[in-house]
Amino acid sequence: MSVPLVIGIDLGGTNCRGGLVTGDGALVSSRRMPTETGEGLESFLQRLVGFSRDLIADARDGGHRVEGIGIGTPGVISSAGVVQVSPNLSVLNGFSLARTLENRLGLPVTVVNDANAIAWGEGRFGAGRPFGSFVALTLGTGVGGGLVLHRRLWLGSDGSAGEIGHVMVDADGRLCGCGNRGCLEQYASAKGIVLSYRNLIAGESKNDGSGRENDGLSAGAVAVAEAARRGDRAARASFAEAGRRLGQVLGGVANLLNLDGAVLCGGVSESLDLILPDLEDELAHRAFAIPAARLRIVGGELGESAGIVGAAALAFELFEKGGFSARAGFSMEDVEGG
Repeated sequence: MSVPLVIGIDLGGTNCRGGLVTGDGALVSSRRMPTETGEGLESFLQRLVGFSRDLIADARDGGHRVEGIGIGTPGVISSAGVVQVSPNLSVLNGFSLARTLENRLGLPVTVVNDANAIAWGEGRFGAGRPFGSFVALTLGTGVGGGLVLHRRLWLGSDGSAGEIGHVMVDADGRLCGCGNRGCLEQYASAKGIVLSYRNLIAGESKNDGSGRENDGLSAGAVAVAEAARRGDRAARASFAEAGRRLGQVLGGVANLLNLDGAVLCGGVSESLDLILPDLEDELAHRAFAIPAARLRIVGGELGESAGIVGAAALAFELFEKGGFSARAGFSMEDVEGG
């Protein structure tokens, strides 16, 4: 029997993951490709269109039909599906991604912020289910955030709420891709952790003659985590720094919103054991006792599929409400706004 499916796509700064998703959140099949925007916008679009057509063919081969496409992508996304600004995917800045893909694929397309898609996926089908109100943090190439308040996705008045990765934690800190300095993203993302490790190694080799000038300079966050578990002091300190910065920000969030939980997702969250002690210690110092006690820190449950399933679930809901139509984008009436 033919089952209606929606393509969910999690478009990250490094990888693009997509899959066919049912209305109850089941991932039928999946694909992935490197994002690769270095050759320019048109080349990237051609690859994304081809990627989507491959998924459409997968559905057809299984005897199913694709009703539309939901895409989660980093940055501030307008209600019309325009990527207004994306520090980690700047080739899309100012680009009407939803409308363009609709024209090329002949299917309705909705585009949302990737962290909002992940938050909705975890809230509907994953670790966010026990919480009435929570924040989801995506710790990957960058740091994103999505807010679910009273089981409603909160976008804010202009659709730009939840950008927790660009909360400043050090006024004179590292330069961020957004143009500010000292953003959380520069310390708690995979890139930030590797940079912390690189800086600490450089300091050690300069100051104590350890001879490790080149050791780990190209290491990814996974390699740094492995080093930390072997007892490498610089690696442990890099994750401790990430934990302290996350605790600093979540302490403010707890005081402001008194949430039930914080769901940590993305590749870095797989090293939650290395982050959590310093995060919880900092949270205890930064937040008032009552909201700090309320806030539960948990890891995501859906892994790499969270953004795929969440983007598809949002698209399904808009489709059912009549908002997922020839009009591209995401209506502020379909979720909580300002």
